[in-house]
Formats: sequence, structure tokens, C-alpha cells
Amino acid sequence: MRQRVDRLLSLMKERDIDVYIVPSEDFHQSEYVGEYFKARAWLSGFTGSAGTVVATAEEVCLWTDGRYFLQAEEQLKDTGIVLQKMGQPDVPTILSYVKAALPEGGTLGFDGRVISVADGADYEKIAESKAASIVYNMDLIDELWEDRPAFSEKKAFSLPVEITGESAASKVGRVRKAIDEKDADTHILASLDDICWLLNMRGDDVLYSPLVLSYCVVEAERVVLFVDAAKLNDKIYASWEGIDVEILPYNDVYAFVENLYDRSILLDPSKMNYALYENIPADNAVIESANPTILMKAMKNDVELENMAIAHVKDGVAWTKFMYWIKHRIGKETITEIDASDKLEAFRKEQDGYMWPSFAPISGYAEHGAIVHYEADSESDKTLEPKGLYLSDTGANFREGSTDITRTLALGELTEEEIFHFTLVLKSHIGLARAVFPYGTHGYALDVLARKPFWENHLNFDHGTGHGIGQLLNIHEGPTGFRYKINPAKGEHHQIEPGMIITIEPGIYIAGKHGIRTENCIVVKETEANEYGQFMYFEPITLVPFDMDAVDVSMLDADEIAYLNAYNQRVFDTISPHLDEDEREWLKEYTKEI
Repeated sequence: MRQRVDRLLSLMKERDIDVYIVPSEDFHQSEYVGEYFKARAWLSGFTGSAGTVVATAEEVCLWTDGRYFLQAEEQLKDTGIVLQKMGQPDVPTILSYVKAALPEGGTLGFDGRVISVADGADYEKIAESKAASIVYNMDLIDELWEDRPAFSEKKAFSLPVEITGESAASKVGRVRKAIDEKDADTHILASLDDICWLLNMRGDDVLYSPLVLSYCVVEAERVVLFVDAAKLNDKIYASWEGIDVEILPYNDVYAFVENLYDRSILLDPSKMNYALYENIPADNAVIESANPTILMKAMKNDVELENMAIAHVKDGVAWTKFMYWIKHRIGKETITEIDASDKLEAFRKEQDGYMWPSFAPISGYAEHGAIVHYEADSESDKTLEPKGLYLSDTGANFREGSTDITRTLALGELTEEEIFHFTLVLKSHIGLARAVFPYGTHGYALDVLARKPFWENHLNFDHGTGHGIGQLLNIHEGPTGFRYKINPAKGEHHQIEPGMIITIEPGIYIAGKHGIRTENCIVVKETEANEYGQFMYFEPITLVPFDMDAVDVSMLDADEIAYLNAYNQRVFDTISPHLDEDEREWLKEYTKEI
């Protein structure tokens, strides 16, 4: 790693680059990236999912967040790279560091394809303040990384209308109408989930998310798709009946937009990389607005909802089998955090149409459960004991849709504090899950229903209470979520709409002791409409028992008990036909009325 850093510094000197930035993103600001795009990991040796390297002639630094401080300290040893712990006292932000390091009249460099438009604008301001220049078409890592993995060559596949509920031609028609309403004639899409939703296309180019590396330009008479044509097959082409789809090579998009003239272009700068944005000629009228596909894909149609429900039943069967297994094996055989995670995936693989996980599994026992984004490895892999709490936050991609579920399980004797906290989290979950509210309500307005039990006990949790999920797209999907602190960067600012699928996942994390989180996916539905407007409610599609072994029933009120009994009955009625006799009898007892 030290040799790689030294080679980078030498190349920077050759090119007269004073500051060079290497982020973690791909060309599409994807949540997860393919092997080709792991430039920051290749350079630094730090393999966490989030981090940015900034190199100067004087030093090379890496910024990452609290999830990865210990991992980064270990992996950066002997590399010469200085760890900058984000959010800690006296640690500069990336922007303030770059501003201080960039000399007057100097040059700031980066590969603009992996820098967001927003970050690029911030770097522009810094360069202007120093009378410096920006070079954004220089991928120095690519020149150094001799055995860099190639772009994914995995084949794409088509999702039939039986799964999507709407043809690609219909979706393109809706998008063209939205373009017209914005007084635009051209729409550029760079976000993979928006493109794959629009064209009913999926693939395996991005870790966990079943997406295809591509760009798309929608015009009045044609759709231009920039993709490796070798990925496509006859079924995909057939699914585009009624649309004039022109296929061009993936990287040709930059030259294509350079040759757009006298256009009125609709684009979402939050969903586009800096290089592509900068390549658009200045004589075009650029209309910056959220991609219309974002809301369209978030509001699932009836067919999508039916298929997502099927996926969650399959996941419920796998999870219930896993819950039975761990309850009956703990203390009788050695089970580690990784063993438990692998066993859950094995149960999922037994379900028809299982593809792969929808995100990296979180499998944390005891104090590891208190690390919100904990990922067990060979060094941290803790053995589960017949006592305390085990937290599992996992998800799956099935042919019909994606899942995201968290359960915390009692593995044996619990302390009074563990039972109190577990029941508090359950009360929090039920409080939001039972919400009835008028149309037009935002997630910010409802988040207090989940946090009320915590705040009354002078407790809280730092993460959002819930996020949208896609149907075989991104497991974290805007534009709606539950959080009490307004954070525009999260893109969860839209009112709650019918057909959306959102998670409810409150938790509590006691460092050094235990972590508890309870997560279901819920569908937004309409109920009574009257003189006060259309009212809405939530219906859970996650069907897995809550662990009653950890519940203090005396803490629950009558409405909470009624909700829990109804949910447990629905779990038993739906899941039990898919279990063997022993599992079914256990579930019957476990979901009995309280």
C-alpha cells in the first residue's frame, strides 16, 4: 500500500496536481459498487464501505465514519496514510482540509465520474477562492492499477409485466409526459435504479442491488441506452416493444451529451456525476429537478405489491425456520455470528426464486449488537451463548422483490434491563405501525410516534426510523422515510403516498452491552375518506414473529396487545402451512394470544 501511495504521489507531481481526491463511489453514486470501482480500497487497503482519500505532496489522509475507526486503524498500518476520524473533535472536514491544502494558483484533481455534482460544486468554490484550477478528467488510479478488474460482464435480464405490473412502453410514456410538464424535451438519467425501473431491466453489476451499469437519455421519439450490448438478450429487446430504443456503448454518454445543442434538458443533479454534468454544453437550457421516475417507482402498483408480498412470505418462512433452529440449537452446539448469518441465508436459498442478499448482513451478539452497522469477520466473529440478545438485520432479493428485516432474539436468560429495552423498542415499533393519518403527511410528522417511548425515558436512537425500499432495485429508496431531523441529503422529504413500501426499524444501542432493533416493511394504504380528507394507514408485509421471550407484557397497553395478537395470528395463518410439524407446533405456541 505504501508503494501504491508513493506511485500516486509521483504521478501527481508529474501532472502538476497539488491535491487529488479518491472517493468510494462508482459513476452513478450507487450505494454499493462493483469490483472495478473499489479504487479507494485498492489504494489504501481500507475495505470499509465508506471513506475518501485526499492526497497532497505533504501527506495522504483517509476520512471515514465511526463504524470503521477500529478497522481503518488496523488496515492503514504501515501505509503512511493518516486516518481522519469524521465527526471527532479537532478533525477537519474533507472540504476544510482541501481548502487549507490547496495552494494559491494550484490544481485540484479527481475523476469527475466518481464525484457527485454537489461535491464538485463545493470543490469549485474552494478552487475559486484560491484562484486554482480543477482537472476532473484524470483517473490516476486507473493508470496505476495494472490488474484492475474489468467492468462486470454479467448478463442483464428482463422483469416481465407479471412482476412489474406495467410495460416499459407505458413507463416511458409517463416519463415523457412529465418531461413535457417541465417544458423540457430531453431527460438524462444516470441513476441505475431509475434506469432499470424505467426499462424493466435488471442485472448483477452492482454488489447486492440487481442493477445494470448504464445511462439513459429519453427524448420525444427515442430512448438512447448507453450499455454494453453484450449484456442484453432477445427477451429484453422484446420487452421494449413500442419504444424506439437505440443502444450505444456505455462510455459514449459523455461524447453524446457534449453534442447536445439547443435542448431543454431535464436532469436531477443529485443523481448525476460531476463529469457528465460538466460535459453538457452551456447553450442548452438545463432544468434541475428530481427525476420523475423516483416517485413513480416508489408508488408500487397492485401487481408490484402482490409480488413484494410473495417475496416477504418466502422471507418469513426462511426467517421463522431460522428462529426455530437457533432457539433449539443454542447451547447444544457451537454457533458463531457468521454461522448464524450463513444458516439464515441457507434457509432463504431453500425458497423458490432466491437470488442473493439485498445488503451486507448484520449479525451481532451481545455488545456487537450495539454497533449499528456491525459486520462480523474472522477476527470479530463472536460465539453465541444461551443468554443475552442476538441481533440480525438482513435482506434478500427474490424473483418477485426485495426484503429487509431485523429481529432481535433472546438466546436464554435476560437481564431486567435487556427485557425493558426490548419491550421499549417493541412499543416504539407498534406506535408507528398503528398510525392513521391524513393524506399529505410527511414522515417527519409521524416519527415522534416511534420515539415517544424513548423520549419519555430520556433515551433515543441516532439513525432514521425507516426508509423506502425498491422492488429488486435499491434496498434504500427515496423519496420518503421516517426521521425527526430534517436531512435533505437523505432525499426522504416527500409526503407519504399510497403504494409506498417503507421500513419501521427503531432500536436502542447500549455500548458494551447489547443492541436491539425491530424492523418490518409496511405498505401505505388508503382507508376512510371524509370531510377531513383521505386517511391513510400502514399494513405490514414482513411476517416474522417478534420474540415474545424478551417481552414484558405488563409494559404494553390494551391497544398494543391487540395489535400484537392480530399480527401474531396473521404470521401463524400465513407462515405455518410452509413449515414442518415441529416448527408449526412451536409457532402455534409462540404466536398464541396474550
